Amino acid sequence: MNLPVWFEVGTFVVLTLLLAADLLIVTRRPHAPSMREASLWVSFYVGLAVVFGIVLGFVGHGQASGEFFAGWLTEYSLSVDNLFIFVIILAQFRVPRKYQQSVLMFGILTAIVLRGVFILLGAALINEFAWVFYIFGAFLVYTAIRLANQQVHHEDHDDEYENAFVRRAQRVLPMTQEYHGVKLRIRENGKRLYTPMVIVFLSIASADLLFAVDSIPAIFGLTQEAFIVFTANIFALMGLRQLYFLIGGLLEKLVYLSAGLAVILAFIGVKLVLHALHENNLPFVNGGEPFHSVPEVPIWLSLTVIVGTLLVTTVLSLLKSRSDDRKAARSGSAGDAADEVEAGSDEPADRPS
Repeated sequence: MNLPVWFEVGTFVVLTLLLAADLLIVTRRPHAPSMREASLWVSFYVGLAVVFGIVLGFVGHGQASGEFFAGWLTEYSLSVDNLFIFVIILAQFRVPRKYQQSVLMFGILTAIVLRGVFILLGAALINEFAWVFYIFGAFLVYTAIRLANQQVHHEDHDDEYENAFVRRAQRVLPMTQEYHGVKLRIRENGKRLYTPMVIVFLSIASADLLFAVDSIPAIFGLTQEAFIVFTANIFALMGLRQLYFLIGGLLEKLVYLSAGLAVILAFIGVKLVLHALHENNLPFVNGGEPFHSVPEVPIWLSLTVIVGTLLVTTVLSLLKSRSDDRKAARSGSAGDAADEVEAGSDEPADRPS
């Protein structure tokens, strides 16, 4: 894919300005956005991604546009799943609501940097070693199995999100008990002390690292163009801060999200293995010769599977949540009726005069 240099440079300049403006808004006026404000921002970023994908089709070609939309939808769905962890981190460390935007913005910027590093490493490895597709494919299939197992056994995200690095930091660093805005370090009684915000930032950064390990192989299964991979990731991450405040409780209603992501990642994993076989150069597989008879999965099929899976997952999740709410309401009504009957039976019977 040969895109004009002015288009690639212009894209990165515009995205950088958008991120800088978003960061300026957060630092100048830390607050919890209203539902209206959050919905407007999310709509803006989603609309911007759609417009970019359409423009990419005109500047490049339809294949590039299809790869972008497939990659963006996949990364966006993974980002929604990642919001569960952000919710847990912010709740566990009792981050004041007005500072949560700043924490989320830090998480987004950290994610962009980490994914940029992974993208550069991944692109370099793929260009030099085609066998990397075997590893990426196997990893995605393994991740899909893990998500499917989580869905089958109804395993929720852990309420406690800690790791050894964070626990060690809590023991080693001299720390205050209260937050001091978004400051990481303050001077108190002549001593330099860290605030709990340091631990929050460490938790967010470690979560971002895990997310990058999951997401980058997934999108490389849809396109090997570093420009599309990077822009799809940025568009998926922009607006995530506002999405956190917008959907809050809706996350709990997406009960089949793990199953949907498992289907998508398994499909992309199989696609990667097929591509690796088609481009095979491992000497101990087929004598180092490619499997020309192995079919390549077209991007239109990838996009159809991803969109279809997300739609089915969302509809089934909302229907299941609605059914559960109705059952809970009926059981609650039955319980109230039983309490009334029991209370009535405890009253003394009227005696005839």
